[in-house]
Amino acid sequence: MSSLSRELVFLILQFLDEEKFKETVHKLEQESGFYFNTKYFEDEVHNGNWDEVEKYLSGFTKVDDNRYSMKIFFEIRKQKYLEALDKHDRSKAVDILVKDLKVFATFNEELFKEITQLLTLENFRENEQLSKYGDTKSARAIMLVELKKLIEANPLFRDKLQFPNLKNSRLRTLINQSLNWQHQLCKNPRPNPDIKTLFVDHSCGQPNGARAPSPANNPLLGALPKAGGFPPLGAHGPFQPTPAAVPAPLAGWMSNASTVTHPAVSGGPGIGLGASSIPAALKHPRTPPSNPSVDYPSGDSDHVAKRTRPMGLSDEVNLPVNVMPVSFPGHGHGPAFNAPDDLPKTVARSLNQGSSPMSMDFHPAQQTLLLVGTNVGDIGLWEVGSRERLVLRNFKVWDLSACSMPLQAALVKDPAVSVNRVIWSPDGNLFGVAYSRHIVQIYSYHGGEDVRQHLEIDAHVGGVNDLAFSTPNKQLCVITCGDDKTIKVWDAGTGAKQYTFEGHEAPVYSVCPHYKENIQFIFSTALDGKIKAWLYDNLGSRVDYEAPGRWCTTMAYSADGTRLFSCGTSKNGESHIVEWNESEGAVKKQYLGFRKPSLGVVQFDTMKNRYLAAGDEFVIKVWDMDNAQLLTRVEADGGLPASPRIRFNKDGTLLAVSANDNVIKVLANTDGTRLLRTFENLSYDTSRTSEVTKPAINPISAAAAAAATSSTAGLTDRGGASVVSISGMNGDARSLGDVKPRITEESNDKSKIWKLTEINEPAQCRSLRLPENLRATKISRLIYTNSGSAILALASNAIHLLWKWQRSDRNSTGKATAGVSPHLWQPSSGILMTNDVTDTNPEESVSCFALSKNDSYVMSASGGKISLFNMMTFKTMTTFMPPPPAATFLAFHPQDNNIIAIGMDDSTIQIYNVRVDEVKSKLKGHSKRITGLAFSHVLNVLVSSGADAQICVWSSDGWEKQKTRLLQVPAGRPATAQSDTRVQFHQDQIHFLVVHETQLAIYEATKLESVKQWLPREPSAPISHATFSCDSQLIYASFLDATVCVFTAANLRLRCRINPSAYLPANVSVPNVHPLVIAAHPQEPNQFAIGLSDGGVHVFEPVESEGKWGVPPPAENGSASSVPANTPSVGVASGSEQAQQR
Repeated sequence: MSSLSRELVFLILQFLDEEKFKETVHKLEQESGFYFNTKYFEDEVHNGNWDEVEKYLSGFTKVDDNRYSMKIFFEIRKQKYLEALDKHDRSKAVDILVKDLKVFATFNEELFKEITQLLTLENFRENEQLSKYGDTKSARAIMLVELKKLIEANPLFRDKLQFPNLKNSRLRTLINQSLNWQHQLCKNPRPNPDIKTLFVDHSCGQPNGARAPSPANNPLLGALPKAGGFPPLGAHGPFQPTPAAVPAPLAGWMSNASTVTHPAVSGGPGIGLGASSIPAALKHPRTPPSNPSVDYPSGDSDHVAKRTRPMGLSDEVNLPVNVMPVSFPGHGHGPAFNAPDDLPKTVARSLNQGSSPMSMDFHPAQQTLLLVGTNVGDIGLWEVGSRERLVLRNFKVWDLSACSMPLQAALVKDPAVSVNRVIWSPDGNLFGVAYSRHIVQIYSYHGGEDVRQHLEIDAHVGGVNDLAFSTPNKQLCVITCGDDKTIKVWDAGTGAKQYTFEGHEAPVYSVCPHYKENIQFIFSTALDGKIKAWLYDNLGSRVDYEAPGRWCTTMAYSADGTRLFSCGTSKNGESHIVEWNESEGAVKKQYLGFRKPSLGVVQFDTMKNRYLAAGDEFVIKVWDMDNAQLLTRVEADGGLPASPRIRFNKDGTLLAVSANDNVIKVLANTDGTRLLRTFENLSYDTSRTSEVTKPAINPISAAAAAAATSSTAGLTDRGGASVVSISGMNGDARSLGDVKPRITEESNDKSKIWKLTEINEPAQCRSLRLPENLRATKISRLIYTNSGSAILALASNAIHLLWKWQRSDRNSTGKATAGVSPHLWQPSSGILMTNDVTDTNPEESVSCFALSKNDSYVMSASGGKISLFNMMTFKTMTTFMPPPPAATFLAFHPQDNNIIAIGMDDSTIQIYNVRVDEVKSKLKGHSKRITGLAFSHVLNVLVSSGADAQICVWSSDGWEKQKTRLLQVPAGRPATAQSDTRVQFHQDQIHFLVVHETQLAIYEATKLESVKQWLPREPSAPISHATFSCDSQLIYASFLDATVCVFTAANLRLRCRINPSAYLPANVSVPNVHPLVIAAHPQEPNQFAIGLSDGGVHVFEPVESEGKWGVPPPAENGSASSVPANTPSVGVASGSEQAQQR
């Protein structure tokens, strides 16, 4: 329902309340679910009208929606049950128990048994917990206080507890305004009109009503309402349009539209399609997104049927003979085409993203910066010149609690998410990512590797198919479209929704914002082939046309904004690139040369004001905008998919193309090659430059010298271009002064360039020891909650400890931080979460736990039965699997929280279904107890590790063993008999970290081969634990000598070492107190926590002035890019890496 429809419901509610239709008011509240009337709810609870209470609640939530809802219904039904017992109406109590309360038995059987036992008591107050139960009235009042807290905390009631602040009789006022407006349209208005009905428009005198003046000629009118819609309410929001006559070209679109369902737009802002200057914000059209949730042929589909072309366009069967014939990879090609020299056609870079690219975009100013989004939700930021991947972020919902329940449910059911669109803002300070599930994430970019979370928007129900930036009224906004058939406009600064455009009858596939003659508008296309246009108002679409292909269509302007193109593919695989005649709203030119049918949805892009390019038939096809015949095709050395994705940079000097095996090829023309080589020389060859220049040379001279002495020093011939290019070489658009540290550090002697960051003093980092608890012994397990606002620890005495951070003036986010001390939390009952233990000493048992995705439950064991705890109440919900064998490691299945992988001390792995209490499979492959388990939802595998130093890979579909490998323990460093081997997947879900007391290693899961390895130098202390940072860019490792080391994950090179003197008091004996476990914050990449052998937990963050842990060490062999390197590198392999040794 649109925002206007929602507001209309509120107006009706106000009208009904004013007219005293009380029952109808509450019925509409419940049926619409827009406003929860707390006063009415309280009255019904006080009166004990339990059926009405539950019926009213049902309009807003159901019992099993979330834990808050479950608690609300439970408290109500429990009160109803107790009141029946208090009246000694046992038959009614039994009825309530069976019909209303039994549903909760599946969640807490013990509690249900306890409630049932109340039937056996003469007075239920004999139960200790109910001994203070008073009379019915007071009990209802006490319960109501609890219910109100639960309702306020329940995300389903968010924004539903406050009625809008409306003036009295607002609906009547709007109707009067409409009648006045109708009266003004009368040709012969009477001074005192007698209006007797609202069912038809008012008119004075004429039986059939006088016609209003033609909208096309009356600049005073807004658009007429659609049938079944709402009267226009005027422009809303911050973008007040300036009234202007509709330009003639728009009238052409309107007059020629034979299928228009919306009335022609009148005066006021229209879509002007005449020539005008175009803002830099929109000069570069966007690559169309790809949405895996939409049913169209994939890029490798090989079975697309043929279909007659729409709109009477000529068929390619009759093309001239010189048009390129159909060809296939490996077959002979037709006549050669001579590609123009200014077209990027030489492969200059090949970048391995690690997963399949779905969308790409070059930075608008720093034109060697390439943003990439992939089919597994990853985003990467590449500096193409240096081949360096600056950033890799995997999909993660930043604030799950703020997300809608449909999104939370969708992610639980299937967490697989793809990127549909990535795009930079016009100034390059922000970039947006549209995902296949509801979400849009906006990041801010601060140069180099500095990418920060800016906004997360739960934008659409279903996939978000496209994303664009625009600047109506000079205010930057984000435009999104999605599977829910809407287009939405959001404030890019605050995330506030400004507009919702409804009118499409199919999922909206793409958006294209633009402006002409100071009129801002948006084109949108849907999967039924409809093209619509919208102004920034609430008056409906202005254009309704069918695109060639009538399916997946994207639109783009030439760089100067004077020519409009669209590219579309039909369901049968026929593809079309056309130019539109804007003055007539018709196809002006169709470009020839597409294969029939295309293997997938064709993606296209424009290069400045001259070329069109599209990925089709395993090549890139290029047209001159002025010629319908195919100009050339670029094979990019082969290896392209059937319909590669493509993206030009702003100047058209580089072209990024998706290739097979997760590769991105970057093609360059002559200027592009110079640009790349200049950056490459600045980044890596300054050591050679410094041999012919004095070390004291200033940064600007150094940069100039680097450019001058490079083998392709052509930029100096282009005047000021060299300065502009060099200023962007470090990945930011700031002044050359910002380049200074990098150039200075990359001088001739690498030992002087980089130095390991040593933290020896408390003032050199921020650390916080969490409040003590005397019951705690050594910390065996440690984890942050998924919300990032709490830390859960399991001590070796089987007791759990939970520290929670609260929102405050010093901590506005309420997230975990080393700057504010948390509260050691316990429920009001005072109970502890304590695991079942056997007769043996729990200190000798192996502890393990796993936390549910929504932080509601923790599954845990300490040598005895496995316990399932409620994280809110600390109550034990159930226990199962008594030893022997005992559980030693637990992991939830990523797609199904009811499936748990349980590692046992008898070396088996049991796949257990909690819901049906059944072991589905037992995996055998290890010879000693299981010490690590990790799922990959991308590869659908489970990786296990054991005390036998063996790693196994199992299919999570049939649970068969796929591969096994024995960890190579370095000679002379024998592991202890029961040494743990831990595993953890990288966020690419393909590589995983292996942690053993003798080494850290990165493995590739499909081949089960080590790609990186780090070995501590003898005789350093063993590694006790290690973990990836939340973005998988760092690895935090703890050692038994109480040091903590921070590594760059991409190359396993040490960048920072925190010595025990920085966080342990001087009187503490290091051999006796050391970290046993380490955990990374789920949203803050530079925060981690350690659990100590004395029961202490410390949280660490870098000092605010630094913002990160040390400086990355220089790249190996000129590259510090991604994890999947071709050859392993061992931390102690060479003498030049002594700084890397501990």
